[in-house]
Amino acid sequence: MRLSTTIALAALLGTAPIAGAQTGFNTMPSLPWPPVATFSILGYDPATGEVGGAVQSRVFSVGNGVLWAEAGVGAAATQAIVDVSYGPQAIALLRGGMKPADVVKKVWTDDPDPRPTDWTKQGRQFAVIDAQGNVAAYTGPKASEWAGDKQGKYCTAQGNILGGPDVVNNMVKAFEETPGHLSLRLLAALEAGQAAGGDKRGMQSAAMLIVKKDAGVWLHNDVVLRLQVDDNPEPIKELRRLVEKAATMRRPRR
Repeated sequence: MRLSTTIALAALLGTAPIAGAQTGFNTMPSLPWPPVATFSILGYDPATGEVGGAVQSRVFSVGNGVLWAEAGVGAAATQAIVDVSYGPQAIALLRGGMKPADVVKKVWTDDPDPRPTDWTKQGRQFAVIDAQGNVAAYTGPKASEWAGDKQGKYCTAQGNILGGPDVVNNMVKAFEETPGHLSLRLLAALEAGQAAGGDKRGMQSAAMLIVKKDAGVWLHNDVVLRLQVDDNPEPIKELRRLVEKAATMRRPRR
């Protein structure tokens, strides 16, 4: 859907400055960047308290700027006509107690749209989930077709330059119906999205980020998983290999 049913942003105007640009591309100030065609999912597991996301795209190193998460706070995905500062802004607002729908509204509204002619905020796509699994998302009317988002129970899927709406619909369905660890559910969502058409341009990279307070290896580590497949003809397949490898090393917590 073009606009999440919980929020209405199309008539709002930006008022405050935002910095940041997608990394890994031509950043000369006189040129626009390539659109970051992406499909992603944010999810929460109420049984474990883990929260995170996964993403795939036909760009190099898509994990470098799309996924953001903080244990006990929530996660965000920034994609399409990207301003990566949306990610840290979202985490800060969630940390302050703001609800996801209000986070999405505020961050987009405060965007001054510094490049409306070639990198407009009207094309941004942005999703947020909090530490209780509440979600919200925005897909701008100028995001490259097909673009949209779909919310489910404890998850939100979103994407642009996709094969069609079945991509996000099937991602939510797979997340909700797949048993097991959050990493397996997020991975199943990517696989379902790809099977439904995925990024129309093909595949190149994928990433996953899952957090929970003190649930990572070693002391004081909130990162359960941080995986990146930067350049691979079958990035989701490689991501599955890494997720399954991590599962063999995961020990039950006492």
